Amino acid sequence: MKKKRPTLQDIADRVDATKMTVSRCLRDPDTVSEGLRERIFSVAEQLGYIPNRAPDLLSRATSHSIGVLVPSLTNQVFADVIVGIEAYTEPAGYHLMLSHYGYSPELEERSLASLLSYNVDGVILSDRDHTPRSLRMLETAGIPIVEIMDTRRPPLQQAVGYDNVQAAYDMVSEMIRRGRRQVIYLAVRLDERTRQREQGYRQAMEEQGLMPITLQSSQRSSYSVGAALMQDIQRDYPQADGIFCTNDDVAVGAYFECLRHDVNVPEQMAIAGFHGHDVGQAMTPRLASVITPRQAIGEAAAKALLSRIRGELLEHQVMDLGYRIEAGNTL
Repeated sequence: MKKKRPTLQDIADRVDATKMTVSRCLRDPDTVSEGLRERIFSVAEQLGYIPNRAPDLLSRATSHSIGVLVPSLTNQVFADVIVGIEAYTEPAGYHLMLSHYGYSPELEERSLASLLSYNVDGVILSDRDHTPRSLRMLETAGIPIVEIMDTRRPPLQQAVGYDNVQAAYDMVSEMIRRGRRQVIYLAVRLDERTRQREQGYRQAMEEQGLMPITLQSSQRSSYSVGAALMQDIQRDYPQADGIFCTNDDVAVGAYFECLRHDVNVPEQMAIAGFHGHDVGQAMTPRLASVITPRQAIGEAAAKALLSRIRGELLEHQVMDLGYRIEAGNTL
């Protein structure tokens, strides 16, 4: 059951002003004095106040809508997750309210405030790191929360995903088992999952007495970024004999750069990606990749969220759906 959210009247009582004054200040801060404005915004922040854009009728009942926050709408990973979510929410009569935040916790905060203002019945989040204000708003809303794509860190309430550290460790260990000794990690988008994969990569390399080397790009994952990083490897690390990429897009871009420069894959350069995108599994040679169950994660997250919205008890705080190491033909 949803908690009673702080109201304009709660703020007004704390700052000794009228409800109308508080409302006016939140809509147009310049209409009140600086001192009062600072007190109103301070109290609103402390209370985790969420504006309510839904009609009063909805604010007293369920809205039959679910908020979904994803870091990217262009990444196939999250497109697959959304397909899985909708497979459960649509038949159950729940509307999906979708927002993306470009891997920025600050933008996630603003997007979350917007979704919560429409009185959603639950939210699915794609990251574990949230701003203090986001955490306060979620606590104030008092609704079910499911975080997806990571089982490594303790969730706010519930998590569905896989272990990114172990998955990276297993793939790099397989590359080493096949004789690779100078494997370089290509890190893109430097989010938490990319850092976790680097941890697994480093662990696998160091256990075998090998030197881990990471090349980074803060750009979004793409073929062109993979090609550019491959150029850096050819220039700065000519002895490299393998690359492990944080995403298949990067791996495919690196592969085509190898083709352009007559670097034989896998004879001279082993290439492995992450997620098992269609393009990598359809190309020849088939790309080695960590196959992740994105659609199944969306389905499991939606199923768990809907059960808790209906008042059922939380059964599994963490649901690890695993992954599969696909060696393909590029190792």
